[in-house]
Amino acid sequence: MNRSICAFAMLICAAGCLSNVSAQDKLNANLVNKNLDDAVKQIKVLAKQSTEGMLPKTYDKGKNFDSETGWWTSGFYPGTLLYLYEHSGDTELLELAKQKLKLLEKEKLNTTTHDLGFMLYCSFGNAMRITGDTAAYREILLTGAESLATRYSPVTKAIRSWDFDNFPVIIDNMMNLEFLNSASRLSGDRRFYDISVTHANTTMKNHYRKDYSCYHVVDYNPKTGGIVKKKTNQGAFDESAWARGQAWGLYGYTMMYRDTKNKKYLSFAKKIAKYMLEHPNMPDDLIAYWDFDAPNLPEDSKYAKYRHYRDVSTASLTASALLEMSTMVKGKLSNYYLKTAETILYNLSTAKYTAEYGTNGGYLLKHSVGSIPHNSEVDVPLTYADYYYVEALLRYKDLIK
Repeated sequence: MNRSICAFAMLICAAGCLSNVSAQDKLNANLVNKNLDDAVKQIKVLAKQSTEGMLPKTYDKGKNFDSETGWWTSGFYPGTLLYLYEHSGDTELLELAKQKLKLLEKEKLNTTTHDLGFMLYCSFGNAMRITGDTAAYREILLTGAESLATRYSPVTKAIRSWDFDNFPVIIDNMMNLEFLNSASRLSGDRRFYDISVTHANTTMKNHYRKDYSCYHVVDYNPKTGGIVKKKTNQGAFDESAWARGQAWGLYGYTMMYRDTKNKKYLSFAKKIAKYMLEHPNMPDDLIAYWDFDAPNLPEDSKYAKYRHYRDVSTASLTASALLEMSTMVKGKLSNYYLKTAETILYNLSTAKYTAEYGTNGGYLLKHSVGSIPHNSEVDVPLTYADYYYVEALLRYKDLIK
């Protein structure tokens, strides 16, 4: 009990200190609306760069890079268009989104990926919610959910991520559970919900360390359900805390509390938030390094030159999750989450991280990291960073109405 009281006191102290530091660095309705209005203009630049039949992915060295519909990020661009349409009422954005949705629809039959939540729910799910046209999107979403459910194993009690190794499950998969929860509500079929909850519980049990940091990958034995290995794919090393992975978990368990009202998920999300926000390597501006352990890498490490690279996709995700968490708790803790998210969004909105109009290939934010171990998408804009940034701005706008 005493340790809990001390920990809570430290948390509140951190909230007060943060509030003092950022007293002049606060968002308001006018700035949020300006940021969203600027995003509307900027994404139209990206739209002109988008290859017909493809989906925007990133921009690097003066060149835009697109993906086919089967790539895991394919749903974020239409999702961002839909969010910005929701803000602005600009029907040009809705039509641009619908063009990409036509391309994406075939992915509802894709059983080779766990990323259908990203691909279909961030796109078609938003389309159905924003337009209210259930008839147009219901079948697509439910068929996609059936495809995702095929990757669940009652032996491992988890949804398989990749089709190599034994039965790998990555923390990112927490983000696709919202799709299953939604499909359960839409169809009345509890099977989707049960898979989601079981996967979340398995991940809670096996992915997390005692300090509430998480592994990127847990590889299971598909025949016994036993753990073969815990490792990383995109982090600095197997025992490190890959930053976006921590944010996937924070967002995922916050969402699971919203969808289930099971308090254990909120309690878990709070512990993840504490780990992230009180980490000694969290920068003062709260825009996380790509791995929480990266600044401590030795000089002879193969990733030493990347020690201080930031990842704005982690920051965007974290801000969006914290804004939702601020509505789930009360008092000083609620204010702490709100003010922390506010500081992150304010800093993301500055010239250091937000691109000038017409630059950056049409992407909104600069300085994301895809995968340093694969030398892929390092210090570039990323479509999902923009998606969660816009989502966070909209959530903040709703909170300060």
